[in-house]
Amino acid sequence: MDTFERVARVVRNTQEVIKPEEVHALFEREARPRAYFGIEPSGQLTVAHLIAVRKLRDLVEAGCEVTLFLADWHAWINDKLGGDRERIHASGRYMQAAFAALGVDSSTVRVRWASELTGSSEYWARVVRVAKATSLARTKRAMSIMGRGEEESNLDTSRLFYPAMQAADIFELPVALAYGGMDQRRAHILAREVGHHYGWPIPAAIHTPLLSSLKGSGRMDPASGVIEGKMSKSDPGTAITIGAERAEIDQRLAGAFCPARQVGGNPVVEAVRFIVFPWEGRLRLERAEKHGGPLEFVDEAAFLAAWTEGRVHPQDLKGAVAAALDRLVAPVRRYFIEHPEFAASSFLAPRAAPGGDPPGPT
Repeated sequence: MDTFERVARVVRNTQEVIKPEEVHALFEREARPRAYFGIEPSGQLTVAHLIAVRKLRDLVEAGCEVTLFLADWHAWINDKLGGDRERIHASGRYMQAAFAALGVDSSTVRVRWASELTGSSEYWARVVRVAKATSLARTKRAMSIMGRGEEESNLDTSRLFYPAMQAADIFELPVALAYGGMDQRRAHILAREVGHHYGWPIPAAIHTPLLSSLKGSGRMDPASGVIEGKMSKSDPGTAITIGAERAEIDQRLAGAFCPARQVGGNPVVEAVRFIVFPWEGRLRLERAEKHGGPLEFVDEAAFLAAWTEGRVHPQDLKGAVAAALDRLVAPVRRYFIEHPEFAASSFLAPRAAPGGDPPGPT
């Protein structure tokens, strides 16, 4: 690939690029730009994470040196899995295995844990520098990256560490290109502001869209920090887990919010746009002849035109999406059958007495 092809691969299917000219300059300047994607080991993955896996594969194909960052300390701060260090680590191993089953493994990406950084005094010096360059009000605005909507009085002080740590991670790894969903943009903007303050290398950033809840409820405005309506692993009713059987996929989609002709806030239409087309490049509807027969779309524009004109019925669309998601998650299902020690059961059941020590790989 030449530079233009590499950049096109990196920015395709994104919702935001900060900034396009910086991304292009990065690939002009470096043969192997360092990129990263951070995720809290905090529960089961959902089909929404197929968006991230596809983008990680794009980054690898574009020649990036990619880090999959398992933010175990961040999950601990955020009280995920009850703050239980063993469950958080088991969730991280499960996520690493699921990503590997989908083609993002140790042969293509570097896996790092936050606990590999937190043992260094230099890391904490970086965190303090980030915090000293950031007002308390700015830190509080960035706290939406933790995905919480609690009143300030209910938040313990450790929450204030989170934004400074996430910005520090970017410089400590270090990376030149930060990738995340739109819910991560505030953290990446904070890192850029701090970088300008200290004269540190400024990371470019790319963000992919968030998949709406199957319930179709809640506001989605990542720019203002409001992400109430996204598909969430913390609320099973809003999501399809990444290892789901076909029967569960069918059941969840059967009850999904999918008003005819509506595009915005429609999780089934979003699944076509953000998952099916990027992964498979086409959408096929298996319809009876009396309903018009099979129908196939090979680009998003043609599908959206047919959908908004009412030429595609919601039930037919749900069936097509279910079939596509079933194909895409099949490798994950097979992997966990063959390697049950990494399956979600390893961390779903809480222990009798959650530990209070910092989590980390063993």
